[in-house]
Amino acid sequence: MTSIRTSIHGQWSSRWIFILAATGSAVGLGNIWRFPYLTGENGGGAFVLIYLFCVFMMGIPIMMAEILLGRRGRKSPINTMRTLAVEEGLNPNWCLLGWLGVIAGFIILSYYSVIAGWTIAFIFKTGMGDFIGSNADQTTSIFNELISNPKILLFWHTIFMFLTIYVVSRGVKSGLEQAVKFLMPALFILLLVMVGYAMSTEKFLDGLSYLFIPDFDSLADKNLFSDVFLPALGQAFFSLSIGMGAIMIYGSYLSKDSSITFNCFAIALADTGVAILAGVAIFPIVFTYGLEPAGGPGLIFISLPIAFGQMPFGTFFGCLFFILLMFAAWTSSISLLEPAVSWLVENKNMTRTKAAYIAGFIAWLLGLLTVLSFNHWAFEFSFVGAIKKNGLFDVFDILTSNIMLPLGGVLVAIFTSWLMSRSSTVDELGLGDKITYKVWRFTIRYIAPLGVIIIFLNTMGLFKLIFLDNVCVSTKQTNMN
Repeated sequence: MTSIRTSIHGQWSSRWIFILAATGSAVGLGNIWRFPYLTGENGGGAFVLIYLFCVFMMGIPIMMAEILLGRRGRKSPINTMRTLAVEEGLNPNWCLLGWLGVIAGFIILSYYSVIAGWTIAFIFKTGMGDFIGSNADQTTSIFNELISNPKILLFWHTIFMFLTIYVVSRGVKSGLEQAVKFLMPALFILLLVMVGYAMSTEKFLDGLSYLFIPDFDSLADKNLFSDVFLPALGQAFFSLSIGMGAIMIYGSYLSKDSSITFNCFAIALADTGVAILAGVAIFPIVFTYGLEPAGGPGLIFISLPIAFGQMPFGTFFGCLFFILLMFAAWTSSISLLEPAVSWLVENKNMTRTKAAYIAGFIAWLLGLLTVLSFNHWAFEFSFVGAIKKNGLFDVFDILTSNIMLPLGGVLVAIFTSWLMSRSSTVDELGLGDKITYKVWRFTIRYIAPLGVIIIFLNTMGLFKLIFLDNVCVSTKQTNMN
């Protein structure tokens, strides 16, 4: 029965289009913005090694599970979970898992669009020469001026949301496929051009060493578990777009004869490759121009513009870099809107165009709260000992990243490995009942959920590993001796 189930929304024309689309969903600001500064803050190559371990041990198994569910259900995440639950003799309220992912992705889109708008603004600021000869005070001032002006933020937020709505409104073949066919190759080419420039800098080898050679001495003052492993695990999990319905809905457009395992490994490798290439492009520039590699989020919007303002052809390469960021954000945003649009088409008898504009408009409205969070409605609050200064934006980020996505990932793992019949998962994965399947089943049952639960408990401030803290202290004392 499931073998003849088809999606009313269409199907990817080839496995490579699916890989491009899913990679586009996974590759976003998290790869090019967050990964480099997390690497800089957490020991360079040591962090990369742990990150790669987490991707393959926890990220890929859960991604396989999401695609499995999507392809078997062939509907929006909400309707897929209801259909599969009934099919497996389970409570149809498992559709709430679909709702969790769709709502999480929708909220993320609302503030993601605002942040992505910054990248468009910086394309024009760089192109107009605003950063030529600038110093840290000047770039900080330019950035603060941007986020403190709600009218400007609203303008760029509107532009970016319109671009997202336009692609999604055109459907799978004419919209999503055509967008990723252009945007993903363009993204890779732009990234390689940036890497090519980085190779010409005098500190290129220093950047490579920083990125690929583990510096365990730099971790002497850190708790290896909470300060290094957990950020790496979180980055691996969230950078793959797991838990927000995007991968599930893309999986529903995947042909039956396409290997889920092969596709997931290809997506994970491409996603990780982009993150590492971004580091290869950024760190040589950082070292060449005397910037701080552990510069946090400001590395992209404050520190790098200084370098672009000083380097030869800096205006050109600066524009390329922010275009790269925008493309990465765009491919992610269309996957965040798609689950909500597919549900509206399926349940409210809407045309895709109408559904895209209605869902996009609601996300745009919700984004106004983020726009105002950086200026008029900014307020501070404490979360797990950290001071958050950007009001509702930080609330949305904490709600989605720290609660909804981990919960969604755990529930996906539980549903596919503990509640779905073994025959259903064997049939869908196409691995047979051999060692490869058994490894996946063990990992999705025990290792992946445990990792996600640990992330959740840690980010909520509910998890303390006294033993590991003591080990860290002992290691530090040994090094001092």
